Amino acid sequence: MWHQCDIRLRPRGRGFHLITDEVLRALPELSSSRVGLLHLLLQHTSASLAINENADPEVRGDLERHFRVLAPERAPHYRHVLEGDDDMPAHRTDCTGT
Repeated sequence: MWHQCDIRLRPRGRGFHLITDEVLRALPELSSSRVGLLHLLLQHTSASLAINENADPEVRGDLERHFRVLAPERAPHYRHVLEGDDDMPAHRTDCTGT
């Protein structure tokens, strides 16, 4: 069985965010699946998706602190700035198992 749909997540600011519940609400058929493959495509220039286990919430904090150094606000070398100050560093989303 194949299923394709668009999922619109609520807007978020900079950071690593859990989106598991939103994805599950948007795809209720997942609850009846025993085996499958889920492909997620983020349609934004500077968005990214990290899939991690969620055993220790400190991991998201560690990742956020690392990326504040790696991708700081208003870095002088950014060229893609049309969408505001937080555009390059802000659009990371973490889809983590609960």
